[in-house]
Amino acid sequence: MHAELQLDNQICFRLYTAARLITQAYTPMLTELGITYPQYLVMMVLWEKDCQPVNDIAHRLLLETNTVTPLLQRMERLGIVTRRKGEQDKRQQIVSLTKKGREMEDKAYKLIPAGMGETLKTCPLQIDDYTQLAGELDTIIETLKNK
Repeated sequence: MHAELQLDNQICFRLYTAARLITQAYTPMLTELGITYPQYLVMMVLWEKDCQPVNDIAHRLLLETNTVTPLLQRMERLGIVTRRKGEQDKRQQIVSLTKKGREMEDKAYKLIPAGMGETLKTCPLQIDDYTQLAGELDTIIETLKNK
């Protein structure tokens, strides 16, 4: 067996597992909000800046528009976003938060940071460790997204 092919030697497995477990930890809080983790990511993009084209949302999330569009359709059915044709370019879809979607931000703020803090309270990492980790992950993301 080649050491390079052993599961315990794979950073990709650790990243995959950490991402899956973090998403799992978010699930009870997101269930309270009535949304999924991918929908939460879209909501964060829109809470940062409302009224964005689908292409911009997809770009921000490093996803293809054909992945984001069905997600937005489900969110529209939930009544948390609306989609309309762009004014200058009718082919462009502009996504906006509804009143319900905007109100969800305060509820998410009360639930999620505290909830994740509670979930990770036994983890020995400090805030500086998370900041360093985020920077290292950003480096990996930047390297891979340009391939």
